[in-house]
Amino acid sequence: MNEPLPMDDKGPKLPPTYPPRTPPPQKKPVEPPRPKPSTKPVATSLPLPGPGKARVQTRRPRMTVRARRAANWALTAYPWTATQTLGKVTGTVRAWGYVHPDDENLAAAVRLLVGAATADHGRRISVHLADQDGMLLIAVLSHTGSEPDETILTDLAAVPGTASCGTDASEDGRRVWAVLSTERPRSRTTPAT
Repeated sequence: MNEPLPMDDKGPKLPPTYPPRTPPPQKKPVEPPRPKPSTKPVATSLPLPGPGKARVQTRRPRMTVRARRAANWALTAYPWTATQTLGKVTGTVRAWGYVHPDDENLAAAVRLLVGAATADHGRRISVHLADQDGMLLIAVLSHTGSEPDETILTDLAAVPGTASCGTDASEDGRRVWAVLSTERPRSRTTPAT
């Protein structure tokens, strides 16, 4: 038989005649799943071609420093960045136990390198420091698309203790570098007459 409908103060309770309320749609779409990293090792070099075969051109490898002590800093390219960099480089070189190059020579090389990188008007620079076999490598990247400017090389070569210096352009931007000797400078002796 028919059961009577439940009652409340407003009358009999009837089931709703409209669909239930649905939640509003999401404001931004759902992010797709991120790709999983490849587990295959990446080969940095290709085997040499056999006789009569052409060599395959690959993209230039990025700057790598291996099997030696190294330090690097990412800095904002401001006019005072050279002074900030000089303190970091000098502190690291002295912590590694080197007493040469003298502070004046090290300061001159760092100021020239950082000054060249900040002159490219980029937002940031990267300073890389490494040592090996009694030599210090200081490389500064400007992270801009500037072309190599070789006018700085004569100033870098004039710094006492500079063994080598150079500049080039890579995917990371313009790179300026100098290799400084950590050996004590030899005193000049005049021959007896």
